[in-house]
Amino acid sequence: MDEETIRKLQNKMLEMLLYFDEFCKENRLKYYLCGGGLIGVIRHKGFIPWDDDIDLFMPRSDYERLSEIWDKKADTSRYMYCRTDLTHIYHDAGASIRDINTTEINRHSIHEDICHGIALEIMPIDGCPKSRISRGFQLFYAFTFNLFNAQRLPDNKGGLVRFASGVLLEVFKSPKVRYRIWKRAERKMSKYRWDDCSEVTELVGSIKGMLLRHPKEDFENVVYKDFEGYPIPVMAGYDRYLRLIWGDYMQLPPVEKRVAKHDAVCVDLERSYVEYRGKYYCANN
Repeated sequence: MDEETIRKLQNKMLEMLLYFDEFCKENRLKYYLCGGGLIGVIRHKGFIPWDDDIDLFMPRSDYERLSEIWDKKADTSRYMYCRTDLTHIYHDAGASIRDINTTEINRHSIHEDICHGIALEIMPIDGCPKSRISRGFQLFYAFTFNLFNAQRLPDNKGGLVRFASGVLLEVFKSPKVRYRIWKRAERKMSKYRWDDCSEVTELVGSIKGMLLRHPKEDFENVVYKDFEGYPIPVMAGYDRYLRLIWGDYMQLPPVEKRVAKHDAVCVDLERSYVEYRGKYYCANN
């Protein structure tokens, strides 16, 4: 995507974020910017110029409640709540809110008959047990969940991880078996209640993020920061979190790394993804 297309995409995602922000306020749901959006709000007071997505965190209880109320209370003529289940595979382990009147088809999903609209990506924050043994089991279940829920080889995780993941996916090919595996793993990894823990952790996403533990107070409260001219919530401990993940996050990356991270085969801000069925996704070739 060229700079003009990325900026138009960012404007559409901002529109979606503002709707989501209002929905969360009305329904008393807590969320915060994370990923590149969090760096953007601190370093650029908006989008990183080359960023092509918005990632959000929600405490597990809010994350699950969102799935329960979205279809009842949201404008589903515009936005769809999406999350992998037995019959819909999004190849991302989190949830998303997608604009059904737009198109962004990622290469890893071209065979799936799912919603391919522009997305806000949402990931849960879970309670983290103190015991090393319990934490070890939690990480085991988290790795299992991410692999069998996403059902694709992980990106940028190294050759050994990709090889081992490929072997496991080859052994467990049945969609029903994979579904049972990741559903059980999800229950096991998320069983530690937020209120009972002094630390929290992200169990969906990067391996580096999964291995980190964070003081609960960093995520218990939010502060509002200027994002493209609008006050958007971030976790109170955003500085400590960003330094753990990226180090000196205020330093711009090398020029060659200032690129959009998604591998999209089709982006259309004016037409719904359903118009591209059989051409860019679910096509015979």
